[in-house]
Amino acid sequence: MITCQALLAGVFVIALAGKVRGRAALDEFVASIVALGMFPRARSVVAAYAVLGAEAVVILALVLPYTLLLGFVAATALLIVLTAGISAALRRGRRAPCRCFGASVTPLGRTHVVRNLVLTAVGCVGLAAGAAAGDAGSAAHPAGVVLALATAAVGALIVVRLDDLIGLFSTSVSPR
Repeated sequence: MITCQALLAGVFVIALAGKVRGRAALDEFVASIVALGMFPRARSVVAAYAVLGAEAVVILALVLPYTLLLGFVAATALLIVLTAGISAALRRGRRAPCRCFGASVTPLGRTHVVRNLVLTAVGCVGLAAGAAAGDAGSAAHPAGVVLALATAAVGALIVVRLDDLIGLFSTSVSPR
């Protein structure tokens, strides 16, 4: 459960920080939501700010001990909404740069859908583990906490740098 909590909280903190790190980053994020063409421009701007607010709520809910299960529910729900939005845009042939973590210029694609589905599964696992533990949970062993946090950090790094990793290991042959 600690790994799921730290992974999701870390990913959402990095995502939110990447979008609000400066005026240009925020404008690029809003422009990417507008470019997806899900709504008219004004509604797209509102949707972009709603995503930022939802990410902030998810982070708070995941880090506060008494709202952890709610945090897993909120993270999972947000990821489902984002995945549905990306999928709908792809079906309509709309591609915009993924500004999920800031400055990437990689267009949204199936990779991002799979990434979000994996994160959704992490949220479901965290929710199930938290519900199963209930109030009977004893304090975790310090070594287990360290291992859980290290695992979460590696997972978050992979999620955040996924576009770079795919670019590094993909082979593309330029047409002649």
